[in-house]
Amino acid sequence: MSRIAARRRVTRVTAGVRTTQRADFLSVEEPLEIRVLGSSLAVTMRSPGHDVELAAGFLVSEGVIHDAEHFSTARYCAGATSDEGNTYNVLDITLAPGVAPPDPSLARNFTTTSACGLCGKASIEAVHTQTQFEVSDDPLVIDASTIIEFPDKLRAEQAVFERTGGLHAAALFDGNTGEMLVLREDVGRHNAVDKVVGWALMRGLLPARSCVLMVSGRASFELTQKALMAGIPMLTAVSAPSSLAADLAEDAGITLVGFLRGDSMVVYTRPDRITNLGSVDETDAPAPDRTGALPVSSLEKVALP
Repeated sequence: MSRIAARRRVTRVTAGVRTTQRADFLSVEEPLEIRVLGSSLAVTMRSPGHDVELAAGFLVSEGVIHDAEHFSTARYCAGATSDEGNTYNVLDITLAPGVAPPDPSLARNFTTTSACGLCGKASIEAVHTQTQFEVSDDPLVIDASTIIEFPDKLRAEQAVFERTGGLHAAALFDGNTGEMLVLREDVGRHNAVDKVVGWALMRGLLPARSCVLMVSGRASFELTQKALMAGIPMLTAVSAPSSLAADLAEDAGITLVGFLRGDSMVVYTRPDRITNLGSVDETDAPAPDRTGALPVSSLEKVALP
């Protein structure tokens, strides 16, 4: 954990009461350059750890690979140090024989920040990556009470967040059993998802049929697209989705759930995969509170479109 959380002395101030100095932990943020066959593809700011999964998941998200057999090897290269030592911040990927290397148009034009997963794309068209998997026909059916447990399960496993308070998390759940299959943390929410997708790829689990991707923040377009590229039929988020995320989820047949907090959620697309929601006439539906969430007790009385 030494490269994931850094110790730093801080001054803690309680206005008008006291000032104390103490040691605290910060989330480590370092660049990772991803190369394929020696050619630079992208540089992203990430939390060190699970870098091979991150690179593998990134290649899935970019449409370069979609099967474990496409990924051959990964090795760290010497970093930018005065003695040309290894900083473990440059990772070179070798693809399997016969797998086409990334198109040059996929190369990012500059370093992406921990908040940006699509920065550097040359065109809007390049954002709409074509997936190899169909999710609209996924047979996933899951009870609302199972989904409501996901945020607590996610939070309970965020070991580094507990120390730093500064990391996003993503987890993959088995939709049939509710079991958490894997959780990854990162300063970038898109990196956390790529690490989860990379984990699934390297275990031959793509497409992730009947699985649920849970994220600790909002559901952006890029995260919805990553779910689609991995063949994941349901994306749930603690916070709100964007309009473009909802549009993509609807077009692709992904079930999109936002504001998943406590005993409430908002289902934006494909509610048919969630059982025990009940129904009444839409005109009788209670208005969402200021968070946009409807209590489960209300959802059981609401006809979702």
